[in-house]
Amino acid sequence: MARNPDAIAPGRGTERVPDGSGPAADSDPGVVAASAGRIGNGPLLAGLALLTALVVFLDVTTGNDLRVVPLLVVVPALASVYCTLRQTIWVAVWITIVVVGFRAGADGTFWDFVFGIGFAVLACALGVAACAARIRHATEMARLRSAAVALQRQILRPLPVVTGHVLAHGLYEPIEEDRFVGGDIYEVVESPHGTRVIIGDVQGKGIAAIGAGFAAIAAFREAAIREPTLTGVVEALEAAVVRHNAFSAQTGEAERFVTALVLGFDGSGRVEAVNCGHLPPRLLHDGRAAAVILRRTSVPLGLAGLSRETRAAESFGLPPDATLLVVTDGVTEARDVTGAFYPLDERVGRWTGHGPRELLDALQADLGDFSDGVRRDDIAALALRSSPADDRLPRQPAAV
Repeated sequence: MARNPDAIAPGRGTERVPDGSGPAADSDPGVVAASAGRIGNGPLLAGLALLTALVVFLDVTTGNDLRVVPLLVVVPALASVYCTLRQTIWVAVWITIVVVGFRAGADGTFWDFVFGIGFAVLACALGVAACAARIRHATEMARLRSAAVALQRQILRPLPVVTGHVLAHGLYEPIEEDRFVGGDIYEVVESPHGTRVIIGDVQGKGIAAIGAGFAAIAAFREAAIREPTLTGVVEALEAAVVRHNAFSAQTGEAERFVTALVLGFDGSGRVEAVNCGHLPPRLLHDGRAAAVILRRTSVPLGLAGLSRETRAAESFGLPPDATLLVVTDGVTEARDVTGAFYPLDERVGRWTGHGPRELLDALQADLGDFSDGVRRDDIAALALRSSPADDRLPRQPAAV
């Protein structure tokens, strides 16, 4: 089982990995929605009194040529945007009283009085109704957001994670900011055979891509514990993506493939890797950063039937104080205003002395500066480092 990361990484910064924290996840959605953007009662009353005094003063000084007080009926509409329902009702009642008092003391026929009061009451009632509708909509959105947070916890594990073999920090930024999960996937699973890690990128974007990614992650979580070899894990992933594509074809959706890098850590100082059409990892050690050359790169998951090559694992060394950086192509294909691609290998060499969390913080900030805040694809990155010897957990058999 994975150790609670908070026990070893207090105050770990602001990595943009879904963690389900925040008001939408931890509080009642109705309370959160009703209090969002709320103005304090004191400032509201002071502002309302000041506005009323100003409008009445302008009305008195302009005389009968220009009546300004009736314009106060727009105030409840403004209050409905920023205030709670109770505050909006207070504002509507106050404005109604002011307008009625003004109409009662003004010259005019009985019908002028009736129509003026009727218009004021109607305008104030509409303001209250608009506020109620806004809060109802905000409450529904807060509940949907809370459900989305709960769902994404089942899709993407909150990071950092510490296992008996590896410490994993993460960076995750979906291209659509209103979503918690995009087409990039990752997972870290501790098993009787070591710690298995996957990072991948589903072809395409949108809900369909998320479905294919979830199918791959679900298969990985089971196979990582069950399969004794890394190639066995990858074969299970291939079968899962193929089954998902078969179901997609039956429902009229497009078939997807998944580029993925699957890694295995067993505490021996070496890392096993099976590369399924993904970017190679970068190794940061001893003041240098370089791409790890993997000679056996196979086709993406879901496309094995189109190739005669069999997938094979290869290994490379991971020194105890080295950091392994794995990213999706949302990082390497980020562009600046001239259209140039992000030079990952050049930039990452500046941060060889950083820890995993600081490395990802620097990468996130640099990507934002380079692309001027414009993202064209989902971004996912994992910074992996061997767990210190005193942090390693005893192996426990995991049930399949």
